[in-house]
Amino acid sequence: MTTGSLLILAGDGIGPEVMAEVRKIIDWYGAKRDLSFDVSEGLVGGCSYDAHGTPLTDETMARAQEVDAVLLGAVGGPAYDNLDFSVKPERGLLRLRKEMDLYSNLRPAQCFDALADFSSLKKDVVAGLDIMIVRELTSGIYFGEPRGIIKEGNERVGINTQRYTESEIARVARSAFELARRRGNKVCSMEKANVMESGILWRDVVTEVHAAEYADVELSHMYADAGAMQLCRWPKQFDVIVTDNLFGDLLSDAAAMLTGSLGMLPSASLGAPMENGRPKALYEPVHGSAPDIAGQGKANPIACVLSFAMALRYSFDLGAEADRLEAAVEKVLADGVRTADLLGQEGVTPVSTSQMGDAIVAALDASL
Repeated sequence: MTTGSLLILAGDGIGPEVMAEVRKIIDWYGAKRDLSFDVSEGLVGGCSYDAHGTPLTDETMARAQEVDAVLLGAVGGPAYDNLDFSVKPERGLLRLRKEMDLYSNLRPAQCFDALADFSSLKKDVVAGLDIMIVRELTSGIYFGEPRGIIKEGNERVGINTQRYTESEIARVARSAFELARRRGNKVCSMEKANVMESGILWRDVVTEVHAAEYADVELSHMYADAGAMQLCRWPKQFDVIVTDNLFGDLLSDAAAMLTGSLGMLPSASLGAPMENGRPKALYEPVHGSAPDIAGQGKANPIACVLSFAMALRYSFDLGAEADRLEAAVEKVLADGVRTADLLGQEGVTPVSTSQMGDAIVAALDASL
């Protein structure tokens, strides 16, 4: 029986390499857990531009709207730096997010015990860290109008507009509160209500949604700059953080480095439920296309693997299987298996991208 449909968009750089390891795990679930997926593939980013003259074709966009989940590798690279802005590889990813209305971006920051020494913070500060940043993804300053570069007198002026509606804030707040109920039942909302009117509205709407629908969840508020400081001081005070598009971009990148390597971090972008009740969803590793190591077998596939684990949990309601996959990754790391980005400790076993995927599959076998 088919569990659901997946569209794989491996993309550019190391994207195809890390996605190949996810395919091994998808095949394992079909063979060992009777969880088969209807998998199709497409192009996005630079490879799509090379083939079709656009970073995302209308046909691929339509397929993304139809499937239960999209798995994306990475887009971009220096070969495309001089393209017109409208056809840069990143525009394909932005189109997917916008047209699928993926307003809730989930970026976990989890520090596995075996990797606590890789963090720039002291081990006791990050060991056992497990927080989730929920970033509003389809509005705010990245999309607000007016925007652009204009001429005023003898100089140029750059304009971007921070804009949020009540409904845009309310729906991402609900996403954060629902997530908190599955975790530590605690949400911290971050904005800049002290200097920004959009921040005042953000705080008001989050408070209203909390009082009306989620009074059982603990809610606190914090200015985003203070939140950045607290993430570096004692990140384990947080469970779920909800914030806007710009601050979420900054705070989630800061939280990412607490864990020691971008090669470890997955993400999910979720939208409104489809007719089958599943949210529209796109899953992708936080890291970029890393063209400097593409094709060398050095890439760490774990972020992409953990992105698939998020798909199991949030798109297919297979929480126990997501736990199984995450535990397999943790076992491999505890056994000292390391890709190039995680070397530097004594007694570890260096492996290639493909060998890391094989090790995770072997750990899955051992879990049965």
